[in-house]
Amino acid sequence: MLDDIYKTAVVLITDKYVHDEDDFPAGSAAIALFEAINKKGWHEVRLLDATGEPYDDENSPREGFETKAVKNLKAGKDYYEQIVQEEDKRYLLAATPIPVVMQKCVMCHPHYEQAKEGEAIGALSYRLEIE
Repeated sequence: MLDDIYKTAVVLITDKYVHDEDDFPAGSAAIALFEAINKKGWHEVRLLDATGEPYDDENSPREGFETKAVKNLKAGKDYYEQIVQEEDKRYLLAATPIPVVMQKCVMCHPHYEQAKEGEAIGALSYRLEIE
């Protein structure tokens, strides 16, 4: 559900508010949303680059789970997960692919034009505590 909500929000922002390169990018809006969610302690979510050419280096996958997730999503998987134990808590780490869904994406990311239909150019990476 969260994945669908977040991706729908980015598509709606892009569709309704991004008209040229000077407009506030939907990806930046998503990152601001994710930071607010993280600060409130609900869960963690990150926007990841899967092309090797991130718009911002902060979007590069971190070593470990995120790099494995991107590799699997680039190979065509539609979901990647892992459960980890940290001290006395367990967490679900999950990632889902982000394909190019609109021509407007290419406005700020010209290298997306080379992406095949449905190919992951990014991912959402989640970290949720298991209660």
